[in-house]
Amino acid sequence: MLTFPGPERRLRQLAKMLAQSSEITLELTPRSRLDVIDVTQQIARQCNDFLIHYPKAFYFSYHTTAGYFEQSLCARLNHDANSLQAFVQSFQRLFPPNADYHHDQLDLRVELSEEQRSREPCNADSHLTFIGSGLTSSVTYRNCPNTPVYFIDLDGVCGDTSRQRQTTVVGFTREKVVDRASFLIPLSNHPIDSASLKDPRFRFFDQLQDLIARHNVAQGRIEISLAPDERHAGLTINEYETLLMKHDLAEVLHNPLRFMTEKGRHMLSDPRAIPTKIKDYAKYDLVQVVNEFVDTLGLRDSLLEQIIDKFLTVPAAHFLRMKRTVSLLISDPEGVGCGSIIQGNYQSPVLVQWRKAQQQERQLEVTLFRFE
Repeated sequence: MLTFPGPERRLRQLAKMLAQSSEITLELTPRSRLDVIDVTQQIARQCNDFLIHYPKAFYFSYHTTAGYFEQSLCARLNHDANSLQAFVQSFQRLFPPNADYHHDQLDLRVELSEEQRSREPCNADSHLTFIGSGLTSSVTYRNCPNTPVYFIDLDGVCGDTSRQRQTTVVGFTREKVVDRASFLIPLSNHPIDSASLKDPRFRFFDQLQDLIARHNVAQGRIEISLAPDERHAGLTINEYETLLMKHDLAEVLHNPLRFMTEKGRHMLSDPRAIPTKIKDYAKYDLVQVVNEFVDTLGLRDSLLEQIIDKFLTVPAAHFLRMKRTVSLLISDPEGVGCGSIIQGNYQSPVLVQWRKAQQQERQLEVTLFRFE
């Protein structure tokens, strides 16, 4: 089902359609826990010419277990839903459901009420798959006729109930750099650490909003990037829940095979016993997924195999497909003339490191864009 803004705002959008950006919000209902949903089909059913008017579109997901892959990866996978599903499934093998995740031990989640515990899904595997596979909450695509754009849901069904999802699509002609700024984010002295950029101690979000207001940007995006000389760190947008970030993700950074080996889905009881054979056995464990992936793409040296090689060689640095850059949506849904950062209830930009930072801080570069 597609939802539209009120009549007055829609008229304003239509009036400026050819020259400026416009946005719509889709309500999506996944059919299975892992679902690959063609968003362009959903748009075409309700507003067939929406994307035709704009050379580019910004896609934004409000969720921490559902989002988008970059257009370059989708192009390499031939924009094929089956190939994307096989790619995601390779990471799901590494993060199987119902492993010993701290995040899923609901009795330890002090932020939850008893009523919330009764309906909270055990979905640490979906969070880790989102982070590890390189899914992101927002992407910019060049609009290509007849080329699908896929919303990937990793946790779309809980029990017998489908979860309701939302995504906003902003069409625009070009984006203009409005301003740039640098920020230093303190981290602990621990080699493996993470920090929510929404932490009020940093005042990071307050300063971002001040930047938006100063330039009166109603619609656009904020790009957050690690400074070029920052190493052994990454960015993601996810739920910053202490058990998930400080325990589950930290354990993955120490040992990417941690949860897969625990579930006994591999052929080794102790992969450390034969270190020279870890790669071969891991590939054997994923053989069905690898074969499906290769058959679908017709590739001899598949992207999946390259990723397996990398993460087993240097776990922290090469396993997670974490970004060096993430983007936040700026929108003005009430039409007040100045936008604000739009985020889902549980979303937060997260800075992660797997080696100590010099001076116990990381430098971030921020770029403010206006959509036109």
